Amino acid sequence: MKAIEFHSCLAAELQRFVELRRAGGSDYQAQARLLLYFDRFLKQRPATAPRLTREITDGYQETLGQLRRRTRDNRLSVVRQFCEYVSRTDPRCYIPERRRGIRPQDARRPHIYTVSEVQRLLAAAAGLPPPNALRPYTYRTLLGLLYSTGIRIGEAFALNLEDFHRAEQNLYVAAGKFRKARWVSLSGTAGEAVRQYVEQRQRIGSGEPGAPLFLNGRGRRLCHPTVYHTFLQLLCRCGIPHHRDTGPRIHDLRHTFAVHRLLAWYRDGQDVNARLPWLATYLGHVDIQSTQVYLHATAELLEQVDERFHRHYLQHVKSHGGPA
Repeated sequence: MKAIEFHSCLAAELQRFVELRRAGGSDYQAQARLLLYFDRFLKQRPATAPRLTREITDGYQETLGQLRRRTRDNRLSVVRQFCEYVSRTDPRCYIPERRRGIRPQDARRPHIYTVSEVQRLLAAAAGLPPPNALRPYTYRTLLGLLYSTGIRIGEAFALNLEDFHRAEQNLYVAAGKFRKARWVSLSGTAGEAVRQYVEQRQRIGSGEPGAPLFLNGRGRRLCHPTVYHTFLQLLCRCGIPHHRDTGPRIHDLRHTFAVHRLLAWYRDGQDVNARLPWLATYLGHVDIQSTQVYLHATAELLEQVDERFHRHYLQHVKSHGGPA
């Protein structure tokens, strides 16, 4: 991976800031690329003293006006982090105000797939051409794994053969977000599906432990553009409407996993609040707040919540002489 280089009057400070973040255990690759836009903006300005002022940050914000709100907020967020870092040694450095969160009406609502939609996607994946090739096995196993475990698509791409532990029915996710590795337990059906795929996979590609688990048609590791293009074809075959801006996306399978897991706990009468830390750990989140982003109200989930509240009312309110 090519090293990121800054060239503005604040290049040295930007580089030290990125190195400090990485020394703390963060990958910070994506954020560093966002800082490149700020670096280019600074480079285009007339040569001035290397000090961050409100005029500079406001001017940079004005150049982002044509971008989508989420993209704009992400770029400004890393600039704010950089300003906070500089202010530790330069009290005169201006720190932009923290951006307000995206309003609910501005946020893209994920598509929570129904069980029927997931089944149709898997069936369509199994029917992908060419026949008797690895491709249909690859996509059926990949989509099934994303739905049954909620792992990120990038984590699935990074899996190697050695990361599937057949005896323990586990996956070792070494390339998690923020370099956070974790073990992911598989259900019996998911583990069997991966086992069958590995048998098919080893007949075609390299069987070395460090070889990619999921392969494309040329025997190389799967990548985002190829998978996303195929996923759009599968949505079309299944009659699931898709819009370029609103989806549904393949990442929505991760949201679907979280919602369906919550729904299963409600149906089983489990203490959902006590199990949320389990879900956060399983998904590879730093805290429960990150997991809450994935918990969306569906008709089935609201029905279970209402039913549990009704039972609680009957058991604890009416039994103590409450209103009928």
